[in-house]
Amino acid sequence: MRSFTVAALAATAALGACSSTRDSRLVRAPTSCVDQTVQIYFEPRSSDVTPEGASVIKAAADTVRGCRIAKIDVLGLSDAVGAPDANLELSQKRAQSVSKALAAAGLPEADMHLAAAGAAGAVTDSGKARPLRRRVDVTLHIAS
Repeated sequence: MRSFTVAALAATAALGACSSTRDSRLVRAPTSCVDQTVQIYFEPRSSDVTPEGASVIKAAADTVRGCRIAKIDVLGLSDAVGAPDANLELSQKRAQSVSKALAAAGLPEADMHLAAAGAAGAVTDSGKARPLRRRVDVTLHIAS
């Protein structure tokens, strides 16, 4: 009789251990497959991606790794210092630099849409220059 009781207790303990894996209170990690926008900042009059910018690009690429990317918008901007044509060219070069860095980080080049705004929007209606316009805005659109 004693061996039956030990066997029954062992079986009950084994079944109890299995049921803990079916606990509805298990916490699941949230999915990282959501749209996101990051900003890559530049030094004045430069289109070279800084080490800090490269870190932001790598982190963004790592966040969406494994997700299906619908498209990537890359918008180059500049401040209001300098000639409008030069600012437009600089913002184009910034967008190109960031797109190359995004591709090097493993994001699909074919899905990138590059644009440049130059200094458009760099000055408020009252004539005041807007700070922090030396950047590229990257929006990662994730497919649902």
